[in-house]
Amino acid sequence: MVPLARKTLIYEWRRFLPSALAVAFSGLLLLVQAALVYGIFNTAAVYIKKSGGDLWIGYPGTQSIELGRPIPHEAEIRALMDPDVVRVEPFNWIDGDWRGPADKGGVSVFVSGIDTRPDAMMFADVLSPELRARLDEPDSVVVDRADLSKLGLEIGGQAVLNGHRVRIVGVGNGLRALGGVNIVTSLPTSRRLDNGANAGEVAYYLVKLRDPAQADAVRARLKESGSRRFEVWTRRAFAHRAVTYWMFETGAGLGVVFLAIVVLVVGAVITSQTLMGAVAGSIREYATLHALGVGFSALRRVVLKQAAWVGAFGLVIGSAATLLVVVLARRRDVPVQLDLTTIALCGVLVMGVALVSGLMAVRALRHADPALLLR
Repeated sequence: MVPLARKTLIYEWRRFLPSALAVAFSGLLLLVQAALVYGIFNTAAVYIKKSGGDLWIGYPGTQSIELGRPIPHEAEIRALMDPDVVRVEPFNWIDGDWRGPADKGGVSVFVSGIDTRPDAMMFADVLSPELRARLDEPDSVVVDRADLSKLGLEIGGQAVLNGHRVRIVGVGNGLRALGGVNIVTSLPTSRRLDNGANAGEVAYYLVKLRDPAQADAVRARLKESGSRRFEVWTRRAFAHRAVTYWMFETGAGLGVVFLAIVVLVVGAVITSQTLMGAVAGSIREYATLHALGVGFSALRRVVLKQAAWVGAFGLVIGSAATLLVVVLARRRDVPVQLDLTTIALCGVLVMGVALVSGLMAVRALRHADPALLLR
């Protein structure tokens, strides 16, 4: 029966092509949606994932970077006292009000004050030593290339940030933040821009260890010897915390899950209808096989194997189309991201849609009565 299912698909490919395209479209929607979800929500952890360091120290209970508050210098001192700590680097995060060209109005921005040394940990993966050196100029800032149009300025342009005039001295890629524009500057400049009551204190400290494998042990020691005025997380745990917060605590993730369910249901319905049409179109052939002694159980296996082949072919088409969409999206600075786990999960769901559609199409075999051949 397996060769029959495959040969039928090859011979009657025009009849089964709509089913394969329906599966491909379902796979495309799922994969693109997953890429957008992971890309968009992972920007909530861009500060963490694009930086070095093994531990983060911040305000107790902080769920995401933008929710941080100033912490005392005691946190830095306690970290430096640990024998496994090599370096502690401050990271200043504050809210900002950007006033650029008149036609753009005011823009709420996030100001990131970083260490400008070439081997600094903050944004180590996206800022070159040359770009960091430009931030040593007083009141200089760096923004993501994709945010220039939002700010209405180019490199060399000037604006007013928190009442101070600043100048864009360079652009980077991978600095976009979820919920606003990320403005990167030096620690001294960020302190001048900080108009809050806690000016002089920073929101986070990055900690580098001699042995990254000891991150959990060092975190436990700092937690035991620390105070209730700060908390310590491993780099991976803090990134996961930020992404989880935006996905589920803000309600945005529930909307994505609902949309994914809608995509699956619509894909299953469309695919099942096209498969039922293909099976119905071959009903006389199935009736002939039944008249020759082939049982309904064997015919059902043929339909299910056809559905599996249709699903596999549609998955290949959908994956190729997704790859093209992702490449085009990245060229337009759209935040998209896929990993093997997500691709595998979407593949399983798409094949599930195809098989469920095959089960629904099996109902058409009820009309495969040999008496049909006498009409």
